[in-house]
Amino acid sequence: MARSVHVPGGHGRAFAAKAGDLIKLIDVKGRQALDFVAFNADDLSETLSSVETRRALLSLYIKLGDVLLSSRGRPMFEIVEDTIGVHDYAVPACDWSRFAVEFSVPGHRNCLDNMFEPLGAFGVASPLKVPEPFNFFQSSPVVEDGRTAVIDPPSRPGDYVVLACRMDVTCAVSSCPQDIIPGNGLVPTEFAIEIAAGRD
Repeated sequence: MARSVHVPGGHGRAFAAKAGDLIKLIDVKGRQALDFVAFNADDLSETLSSVETRRALLSLYIKLGDVLLSSRGRPMFEIVEDTIGVHDYAVPACDWSRFAVEFSVPGHRNCLDNMFEPLGAFGVASPLKVPEPFNFFQSSPVVEDGRTAVIDPPSRPGDYVVLACRMDVTCAVSSCPQDIIPGNGLVPTEFAIEIAAGRD
């Protein structure tokens, strides 16, 4: 039976899934980025790794059919459906210091805390243990001087990505709370997550 997780705009949630499960990430209202991290449910020291995935794919971007690797180079997920095809896995999660120092807004909600707080129930004891995220639906083009820009996602209401789990996982997500510069249309909105039994 499928399970659903509601992620309010600008907040985070954590959940578990089994090998073979399908995780569907749905941008309910469009133009919203979703930070996503994952751990091997049986060994939290093994995490979803942007570094190992880039090493294998030799690409700055991920797409349909790509396999996302763990910090030990093992398959963790496969992208099996994707209605948008625009994602980032190079830009780190926003944290409290960015909002305090760069934007002069101390105490602003941020992706790192949004993911770390619910992970406590799964045994993740420090925000330092949270890996760099995969930012689904985030548009981060490389601009002419070699910098990475962040612009509003092109996703429309109902766009989604489906990940097939290749091991038992603990996941955390953040509906990015950025509302000061472009990245979410300046208004963070909700995500829906559906977890269903699928192929092994």
